[in-house]
Amino acid sequence: MSFDEKVTFSKDNLEVYLKALAKEYRKLGGKSVPAEIVLIGGASVLINYGFRDMTTDIDAVIRAASTMKDAINHVSDEYGLPNGWLNEDFKETSSYTPKLLQYSIFYKEYYGVMAVRTVSAEHLIAMKLMAGRQYKNDLSDIIGILAEHQKTGRPITKEMVREAVVDLYGEWDVLSDTAKIFIDDVMESGDYEEMHEEISTEEKVTKASLIEFEEKYPDSVNKGNVEEIIAKLKQKG
Repeated sequence: MSFDEKVTFSKDNLEVYLKALAKEYRKLGGKSVPAEIVLIGGASVLINYGFRDMTTDIDAVIRAASTMKDAINHVSDEYGLPNGWLNEDFKETSSYTPKLLQYSIFYKEYYGVMAVRTVSAEHLIAMKLMAGRQYKNDLSDIIGILAEHQKTGRPITKEMVREAVVDLYGEWDVLSDTAKIFIDDVMESGDYEEMHEEISTEEKVTKASLIEFEEKYPDSVNKGNVEEIIAKLKQKG
């Protein structure tokens, strides 16, 4: 399990890569089978909000002809991106649900062959509550989204978040007790900007501790034990 990502994506370069991808897909015959891509996670945050300036992976739901895989690889070669820079690996995680397509919203169309969709604020929060990774940006992203909506006069309510969780996962109780306590505490506080800075710092410290642990004990961390290791590292700290 790797925590030390070397490639970063910004809103600007992601736009470049998506345009190149659509162009390549069109060249490979995409006009006969238009593609639909739903960006989730950090990529969805990037294109919708201003509190984050980068992400280290592009997770998506991809509906396209088989030539899309070749188009992704061609863009990877052209721009020196890692293989699978755009991927569906998150489908193996707890935050994935096929209902994402149903609750996705249109973002932009490229070259008439590739429609890109994203995730609404409350459904993105629901996904990040489901994931709840302390070493990623899941928790700080939730607070950042709440803060931006509060600033623009479009506040997100607890009921909206609850409904989004039910939309995607069937019931509120699918969330862990930790996730429920977290969103309750955050929304009751309402001081999103201060909390965002605090949680963001904690996430960076946790990630740095995991990188250091991985260097000492290579290949010892996996999805099954990462939370336990984080808890022990915090106790030592």
